[in-house]
Amino acid sequence: MASLKLSGVDKVYPSGTMALYDINLETRDKEFLVIVGGEESGKSTLLKVIAGLEDSSSGEIYIDDKEVSELEPKDRDIAMVFRSNTLYPALTVFDNMGFGLKLRKAPNALIEQRVKAAANILGLNDILFRKPKALTAAQKQRVTIGRAIVREPKLYLFDEPLSGLDEKLQAEILNVIINLQARMEGTFIYCTKNVAEAMTIGTRILVLKNGFVQQIDTPANLYDYPANAYVAFTLGAPTINFINKAQVVKKGGKVYAALDGFEVELSEKVLKRFEKLDEYTDTDKRVIVGIRPEDIHTGKTGTEAVLGKVESDGNAYYAEAEVGGKTLIVTTDEKAEKGAKTKLDIDLDRVYLFDADTRLTLLARDEGYKKTDFADADYVPLDYNEEEELKKKFNPKKDDKKKKLR
Repeated sequence: MASLKLSGVDKVYPSGTMALYDINLETRDKEFLVIVGGEESGKSTLLKVIAGLEDSSSGEIYIDDKEVSELEPKDRDIAMVFRSNTLYPALTVFDNMGFGLKLRKAPNALIEQRVKAAANILGLNDILFRKPKALTAAQKQRVTIGRAIVREPKLYLFDEPLSGLDEKLQAEILNVIINLQARMEGTFIYCTKNVAEAMTIGTRILVLKNGFVQQIDTPANLYDYPANAYVAFTLGAPTINFINKAQVVKKGGKVYAALDGFEVELSEKVLKRFEKLDEYTDTDKRVIVGIRPEDIHTGKTGTEAVLGKVESDGNAYYAEAEVGGKTLIVTTDEKAEKGAKTKLDIDLDRVYLFDADTRLTLLARDEGYKKTDFADADYVPLDYNEEEELKKKFNPKKDDKKKKLR
């Protein structure tokens, strides 16, 4: 078994800067959990805290129900693969892969057995006695992964292992990691900025922003039931269209979200999920309307629009569409031309609504939500204003730091 549990884990540096805030997380044996976030989201720091390479400021870390918060990295039974090449240049591939076991004074027979088994899995048999300078970038990363798996740890931590590789090599190494996870006994925790990677490989995904957990759930649940506007924006490419500070209005027996000439009808399905409808209808409370590009199609019926730039991502065609003074990204076809007049067919059941102030979702989950048995599924993130207040408290401005130094 290899489970991980974090309870109330914080990381605040001596300068007062907060890197992680109240992280609560649980994984199961052989799970593939992906942590996704941008620069300075705290994902690499989180991995280092789990590994013991950095101390947490508070909270507990458990591996297989044993608290390891105060244990040295070598005693946590964790292997970590970094984004950069960390091979020892003077050692052969064989010696690099067996280095961790040698430090632990493992018998030579065991080292040889483990290294050869890992080399066979990773396709490294022919280069075991070469040194790193004679290897390709992909081979170096395979060796780095091999060095981790020969120890057969309980937890495998990957810190953006595809960073710096070209697209072809990224696909190659990603396939290696996916196949490894299926074959190895252990739990994989994988950090990335690449949302497509996360959606492809993750059993569940933890969305992290500025050290705050936004949501932890399956890829499908994150996409269809985002807890806040940030998660909706993060999950999806092209990114979701937002109409900010729209008003919910009722007219002619129907309910609309409207702003400056643009309006979208709220379908019966959306209204059933909108539990606070009366608080927002014809009041000063405003909402953020979210519509994904794949849920808006150019056609012969719907709202009139004028097309702008048209592009393809290799799988579909997308265009900018001017409608009601707003620019939306919509799905179109290869015949679409800039400047053409069209109509937009919006899937009204796929409209998202968030509070304009807190940025939390206003739509309750329905029968389409496939709930996991993790407590994380019911996690409600801090609202936008709460996060901003904590950031001000823990992340002093440069001017404030200078004053303290004087």
